[in-house]
Amino acid sequence: MPDTPPDIGSFVALGDSFSEGVGDPYPDGTGYGGPGYRGWADRFAERLAADRPDLRYANLAVRGRLVGQVLAEQVPRAVVMAPDLVSIAAGGNDLLRPRADPDALAQTFDAAIAQLQAASREVLVFTGFDPHAFPLIRLIRGKVAAYNMHLRVIAERRGCRLVDLWSMRVLGDPREWSADRLHLGPDGHRRVALRTCEVMGVAVEGDWREPLPPPASAPGPEAVRSQAALSQAAAWFAARRVDARWAREYAVPWFGRRLRGVSSGDGLAPKRPELLPL
Repeated sequence: MPDTPPDIGSFVALGDSFSEGVGDPYPDGTGYGGPGYRGWADRFAERLAADRPDLRYANLAVRGRLVGQVLAEQVPRAVVMAPDLVSIAAGGNDLLRPRADPDALAQTFDAAIAQLQAASREVLVFTGFDPHAFPLIRLIRGKVAAYNMHLRVIAERRGCRLVDLWSMRVLGDPREWSADRLHLGPDGHRRVALRTCEVMGVAVEGDWREPLPPPASAPGPEAVRSQAALSQAAAWFAARRVDARWAREYAVPWFGRRLRGVSSGDGLAPKRPELLPL
């Protein structure tokens, strides 16, 4: 894949809450003609527009969407738009389902890529994150890894550019995520935008690899020896309280939606449905 940046005059983002930008709100609560989430795609589009003010950008991603829904609802609209660059990130919501089959999901994803390549000059593919940092969510780690292997093969075989989110070890820090443990926070989205620029050959000043500051100042040796047992116990109980609050505020409502057969994105329209200048 060439490293030189392509001439991108139009960009369309497809997918679910990750590309919609959930977890990265605009400070004033408004966005580019829609709900107030920014996210990596808006940030990436802003960087493209800095070099090309006439850039046209659409974001068709909607939270909660499954791979099949992206193929049926978003891909045909993107094909009509025929953008220079189209990104697609999908599969995370499917993999959260107990009966999810990474092999079958990859076949659906490959069908989407085939249609997009027929209408776009460049297709940008995202792998899934490594979910090892959080309890419960890490249970799907094996399925995500298997799905990612398929995505890498698809991207290589079809000549797509690939943003490998699994390899972004800095995103393994819980501080890069929202309280719901499912969506990146603002700095996480910022780092993904920087990584996307790197993959696309777009010059940026920041570095997505920049280490996070230490969580807290390290105590001296005497404090460590005298308070080790107490600190470990207090940390364990504090972590369990956080887990209990997360389960009450996020996990239980999520399971409730699954039982009712509804999605957090039901009734929502894309935040930027038309290919327009920023």
